[in-house]
Amino acid sequence: MKRVGVIGGGQLAWMMAGAAKCLDTELVVQTPNKSDPAVADAADVILAPIDNAAATAQLADRCDVITFENEFINLEALKPMATEGVCFRPGLESLAPLLDKYDQRCYLQRLGLPVPKFIPLNGKLDLQNWSFPVVVKARRHGYDGQGTFILKDRQALGLTLQQLGQTPALLEEFIPFERELAAIAARSVAGEVVVYPVVETQQEDRVCRRVLVPAQITIAVRERIEAIARTLLESLEVVGVFGIELFLTSSGKLLVNEIAPRTHNSGHFTLDACVTSQFEQHLRTICQLPVGNPALNCTGAVMINLLGYEVATGDYFVKRQKLAAIPGSRVYWYGKTQSRPGRKLGHVTVLLDTPNRDEALAIAQKVESIWYNS
Repeated sequence: MKRVGVIGGGQLAWMMAGAAKCLDTELVVQTPNKSDPAVADAADVILAPIDNAAATAQLADRCDVITFENEFINLEALKPMATEGVCFRPGLESLAPLLDKYDQRCYLQRLGLPVPKFIPLNGKLDLQNWSFPVVVKARRHGYDGQGTFILKDRQALGLTLQQLGQTPALLEEFIPFERELAAIAARSVAGEVVVYPVVETQQEDRVCRRVLVPAQITIAVRERIEAIARTLLESLEVVGVFGIELFLTSSGKLLVNEIAPRTHNSGHFTLDACVTSQFEQHLRTICQLPVGNPALNCTGAVMINLLGYEVATGDYFVKRQKLAAIPGSRVYWYGKTQSRPGRKLGHVTVLLDTPNRDEALAIAQKVESIWYNS
C-alpha cells in the first residue's frame, strides 16, 4: 500500500482522501489544526504549520511521496530534503516558476503563452501607457480573491499601494472578458498528458460562485486551451494535476489568467461528472498508476460553491437537506466549524440531462436561493 503525504489539510486534501480509499492508498496529512477537513479521513496526521520544515521531514519518514494541497510552500526549506532523496510530486523545480505571480507571468510569457500586460510594482511607477481600470495582485499567498484588487483610478491605486506597504505586488491590465474559463490537466511520470473538459467559471467578488460544465465554446477555442495546457505541463515536466484559469474576450482572444499547481476548485465537478475525478487522477499520476479517463460520464453539470455569508458557528443541516433533495444533486460539506463571508464551506454538483447553459444557470439560482436565503 502506497502512503502519500499531503502538505495541507483543507477540503482539497479531504477530497483526495476519499479518492485514496479507491486506490489502496493512505494519506498522511501535515496541517495545523485538529479541526481541518482532512484530519478525520487521513490515515495519520502531523499537527504542524504547513511551512514547518521539521514536520515535513517527519512526513517524509512516513510516506513514499509528498504532494501539496496549496501554494503556501517554502521551497528553500524543502530543497535540502529533495536533494537527500525525498520524492515531491509535483517536483520543486516544477513549482519554482509558479508560486510568485510575477515569476509565473514571466514564465508563461517566455513559453509564448498569451497573458495580460503586466509589470512588477517596485520603485517609481510610470503609468504613461496604462489606462484604468487596472489590476493589482500580491505576488504570493493570494487566494479566493484575497490579494487581488481591481482599481478604477489613480487615487484608488495609490490607496491600495499604501495598504500593501512592502508586500511585493504586480500591476496588470484589466481584461474586459466575455467569459472566464478553466481547465484541469494532468501529467504522469511517463509524460502522458490528459485534459479535462473545459468549463466556464463565474466569480463574484473575485471568488468562484459556480462552474458550468462543459463550457459552451467553439472547437477552436477548446483546442487552443488544450494546447496551452500541454505546452505548460510538458515544459515544466509536471507530475500531478494543475488548474489553468483563462479569459475569453468578445473578439475571441484567449489569455491565461493564473495557474494553480494543484487540484482546483474549478475541477470539483469531476467527482460526480467524470469517469476519473481530479483527486483520483492526481493520486494516480504521483503514485505511477495508469492515467484515468477524464471524460464526462454525463451530458453536463453545474457546480455551485457554498460560501459563508455570515459570521457564525453551525452545520446548516436543514439547508443541506433541501439542497440534497434537488434531482441529480450531490452535496459536499467540508466540516468547517466556523463560517465567515466568502469562506468555502462546501459545494453542490447537479448533473444535467442536457448541456444547456440556461438550465445550468437556473439550477444554480435555485441552489443559491436555498443557501443564501436566511
